Amino acid sequence: MRLEEYWGIGPKTSELLSGELGVERAIEAIESADTRTLASAGLSRGRATRILRRATGAESMDLLATRDTRNVYKELLDLAEEYAVTEDAADRIRVLTPLPSREQMEARLDDVLEARDTWAALSDSDRRAVVAAFDGYDAGGGDRAAVETALALRDTGVEDGVFEPLAALDGDALAGARAALAGLAGSGDRVGDGADDELDRLREQLGQVEDLAAGSASVVEAVQEGARRPAEFQDALVRHVTDETGLGGARVREAMPSDATDARDFVETALRDLRSTLRSDVEAREAAVSDRLESDLAAAREDVDAAVAAVGDIALSVSLARFALAFDLVRPTFVDGRSTIAVRNARNLALADVDDVQPVTYAVGDHDLEVPSANAPPTGDRVAVLTGANSGGKTTLLETLCQVQLLAQMGLPVPAEAAEVSLVDTVVFHRRHASFNAGVLESTLRSVVPPLTDSDRTLMLVDEFEAITEPGSAANLLHGLVTLTVDRDALGVFVTHLADDLEPLPEVARVDGIFAEGLNTDLELQVDYQPRFGTVGKSTPEFIVSRLVANARDPVERSGFETLAYAVGEEAVQRTLSDARWTEE
Repeated sequence: MRLEEYWGIGPKTSELLSGELGVERAIEAIESADTRTLASAGLSRGRATRILRRATGAESMDLLATRDTRNVYKELLDLAEEYAVTEDAADRIRVLTPLPSREQMEARLDDVLEARDTWAALSDSDRRAVVAAFDGYDAGGGDRAAVETALALRDTGVEDGVFEPLAALDGDALAGARAALAGLAGSGDRVGDGADDELDRLREQLGQVEDLAAGSASVVEAVQEGARRPAEFQDALVRHVTDETGLGGARVREAMPSDATDARDFVETALRDLRSTLRSDVEAREAAVSDRLESDLAAAREDVDAAVAAVGDIALSVSLARFALAFDLVRPTFVDGRSTIAVRNARNLALADVDDVQPVTYAVGDHDLEVPSANAPPTGDRVAVLTGANSGGKTTLLETLCQVQLLAQMGLPVPAEAAEVSLVDTVVFHRRHASFNAGVLESTLRSVVPPLTDSDRTLMLVDEFEAITEPGSAANLLHGLVTLTVDRDALGVFVTHLADDLEPLPEVARVDGIFAEGLNTDLELQVDYQPRFGTVGKSTPEFIVSRLVANARDPVERSGFETLAYAVGEEAVQRTLSDARWTEE
């Protein structure tokens, strides 16, 4: 296969990867979603990620039909990545894509939820030990780091669930491989220190002889001080060198010249010869040790490869487990033969850090979701028009539904107490964009209509379509879009303030509403974020005007807001202010 057959790889990128990695290794990196190897070859991580997403999930990436859908997908990956225990796991999370079949989704869910349960059952100290075991993985990289991490994980004593592959590893073989990898990890072709005692001893002696040779004048002076007569000079040199290096006297004598012209020449020649023979000994010993280490590593290759695979898989599993546990994610139920997305007490992941977030129950399509509430979502309506108060959470609900659908089709648990999801081919999520011109209208229609008409199964999530054109035309276009969604047997939720202008809706469409309930004692708007089904929501502008009247300090300004109060209903404004004061009392 040619590199240029992969999405996003043109001639220049192909030349880069071929030159740095070779074609075979580059293809292996792409097929195994190895971001790190591609980045080391010179690609940016973002470019490598985009290539790998298409290489590993091309058939499913069309699910992300619009820019806003793709943004939600990226936001989900960014959130999950925060819980990665290694950079490699973060890379693997970044290239997770929607999966092409329900069987694959169920299989990934099985793995993630098993990991979540395993992680949840660990004590805090065991969790810290596991995370600490992964700390050194990114620093070293490669086989050595994987072996070190595998042994560190085995030392934690955690062997249940996703950690079971550790028990199958041969600890003795890995310990031997660790020693071999450490020995072969020296700079260049040099065997690392500590790999062989004899090699370390020879290197130390060579270094000491090199130091003596560099200061030969001092050696001559020291030897002459220890030799009372010329005949004693050789013996004094032997004593000095053996004292400084630990070399045997016989070896020092072998290096002494027979034809030196003076004391300095005698010492320099002896040390030069000694240095040369020691270098030869070091090189020979290093070659022998290197061959032995290579042989030891080859014998342990199967165990090393198993450790690399186990550590990578466990790191990904633990990372996703931490993500699932942090957000209390649950397994969605996939349904066949009917279209639905239904959630009970769903939460938007982007609001996880916000206190007192109200979970929401919602559904479109045919569902069997058990909801112990008088306001249970009806079943059968495949399209809903969602209305109600500004800042009432309508856009957040659309985004939450998008999160649930994407996570489910990625084989990941979802942020709800329970969820039913039917598989779709396309998710069309369109956020409100406050631009009012013909170009925006045309580009919006081009982004939302073709995915709906080209797909057999679509989820439409469209926010305030009227923001991009005048109200009369917007109502007509939105009614047509709702009708098209119904005609295509798609699922859809459309947020709008023009519900009254959309009547009559198709038979399988309904209107839902979110209601503002008043002001609290701080004159903050109180909203019931749980939609009420089959009824138009109210934005209740009197609440906003009431707050403006109450907060106005300038008499002229207050008079202006009172004029607005009269326009929206002075009695309603006064009742709101009275209720707020009564609540405070």
